[in-house]
Amino acid sequence: MKFFLPLVLFSMPAFSAEPIVIKLWPSGAPGQIKTIAEPATPNPTSLTNITDPTLTVYRPEKANGTAIMVAPGGGFSHLAIAHEGTQVCEWLNTIGVTAALLTYRTPTNQESIPYEKPVQDAQRAMGIIRHHAMEWGIVRIGLIGFSAGGSLAVHAALDRTAPTYPQDPAFDASPRLDFVTVIYGGGLLDKDDPTKLRSDVTVPSDAPPAFFLVAHDDHTNPVAAALLYLEYKKQNLPAELHIFTKGGHGFGMRQNGQPVNDWPQRYTEWLGSMGFLGH
Repeated sequence: MKFFLPLVLFSMPAFSAEPIVIKLWPSGAPGQIKTIAEPATPNPTSLTNITDPTLTVYRPEKANGTAIMVAPGGGFSHLAIAHEGTQVCEWLNTIGVTAALLTYRTPTNQESIPYEKPVQDAQRAMGIIRHHAMEWGIVRIGLIGFSAGGSLAVHAALDRTAPTYPQDPAFDASPRLDFVTVIYGGGLLDKDDPTKLRSDVTVPSDAPPAFFLVAHDDHTNPVAAALLYLEYKKQNLPAELHIFTKGGHGFGMRQNGQPVNDWPQRYTEWLGSMGFLGH
């Protein structure tokens, strides 16, 4: 299945206009992916075989100058498009943030570098947002990623290699981020020594401010979050880390009566403390 978001999705009270859908690669994405068999009963909250990635922009009634791109998780095999995607965008609009849902290419989990094409899509999307920054009233751009989307966020924000996407005069703009948010990011630890970060995961001296959040009972992902935070601390770079005792993996915007469900409030407080919720 090729996934295409419709140009008009739905309207919410917090929106100032209908969401805008932009194809990242109008002439076709660079590099092909191998598609997989579709399930007998499609799951509307789980998307895969995305060969034509898009950016869907949700604009709030009263924009505060901040845009946050949202990267759902799904192990680079699919996208958890609802509780780590559209619902996050809807909530961000309620605090005045322009939200941009990234539907990056999947599946790539069997490729030698699973995050390569998704990061390529993220870089491209960030350039598009910066290209439209004045039109959309944006002065700062962040990225929030969940699970595999958190891995994407780490590489998109911290890798300092040249952008790997083909240049396009219509959308050519810097993919630089003003801040990054990693929610139970996975796939960041060395497979032979899970007490260390992968060799391709480093924190440069110009890394953007970061917010890390995870549950203690989420396998080894708390280790990755703590190690990333420590790398930030070593360089005296701004960062905040939250590790909740319970919550497991993949909670997103779901509510199950646990303290971890209040993470949007903690995140809002951090955004405010960093000056990201006002012009």
